[in-house]
Amino acid sequence: MVTSIGIVGLGLIGGSLARRAVARGYEVLAWNHTPRPYEEARRDGIQCMKTLEDLAQAKPELLILCNPLKAMPDVLTRLAPAIDPAASTLSDVGSVKGMVREQVERAGLEGCYVGAHPMAGNERSGFEASDPALYDGALWAVTVDADTQYQRFFGVARFIANGLGNELIVLDDVTHDRAAALISHMPHAVATSMINELCASPERNIAAALAAGSWRDMTRVALTDPNRTRAMIDEDRTNVEILLRHLAARLLEFADGLHRGDETAIAAYFAEGQTFRDFKAHAAMARAAQCSQGGSAALHKATLDIDPAHWQRKLLESARRGERITRLLDNYRVVIRHQPNMD
Repeated sequence: MVTSIGIVGLGLIGGSLARRAVARGYEVLAWNHTPRPYEEARRDGIQCMKTLEDLAQAKPELLILCNPLKAMPDVLTRLAPAIDPAASTLSDVGSVKGMVREQVERAGLEGCYVGAHPMAGNERSGFEASDPALYDGALWAVTVDADTQYQRFFGVARFIANGLGNELIVLDDVTHDRAAALISHMPHAVATSMINELCASPERNIAAALAAGSWRDMTRVALTDPNRTRAMIDEDRTNVEILLRHLAARLLEFADGLHRGDETAIAAYFAEGQTFRDFKAHAAMARAAQCSQGGSAALHKATLDIDPAHWQRKLLESARRGERITRLLDNYRVVIRHQPNMD
């Protein structure tokens, strides 16, 4: 069982993770590129290290990279001679996994690496914005490849599920990056285009005064530090470009339908996403049923036995069925929770 956690980077994500791990009884050591958050972090029970190398040489059982993705090559270069792969498993929280794995491989650390991405965050930044509750109800994507060591994966997964109280799914890097582009990176680009359009309009002040819930919800992520958003999108640029071109084609086709007054085309545009509306309605009914049972989701849980010879494929198939791992019972048996899906 993992008992000590190393955190590289005490920003919003790393700081929140460190504080949650401390609250859950873990020994947490951390290094940040500046000591600015150290005083407050120490008050929260986080042991702050002077250098990145000191953190690695303290041999935390799980060392999680929460630094900006643009800093990853430098961080990995410094870690490579300092980390003890026999003592520490390396992970990260980056929103792009394929690129990080390539950088880990170039640093010669692929043997001790398991990728991860918590679906948690907001538009704020810095340790002062961190909050252990940021991870409440969070789903993690844990990414593996054919060479990932099962026991290292198990340690990361057990920390997430049994330790943090979160859920996880297991993916390969390509699947993760395509999905993340669709539900995170592309929406950031679209939200940015919306505020750009507002700023360029001569009616911008009137429009801003009239803006209510739909505008707020659709542009919230555009309030994120634009440098952070730009870096995130740039690191998944191929997938984002493809999606933006698909979206632009849909919008142009709809605009053409509006121009022609083509009622059939307009109706088809609004009907195409009905599968998602049905999915959300089903999910809402499932949550209501859970609440009526006193918060118990037992009816939607089951155990899954993992085949040690084909565990990567078995867990990816589970994710595709809409199942989430909620707890690890032993080395090859997990509790899963069934989620509504769009099949």
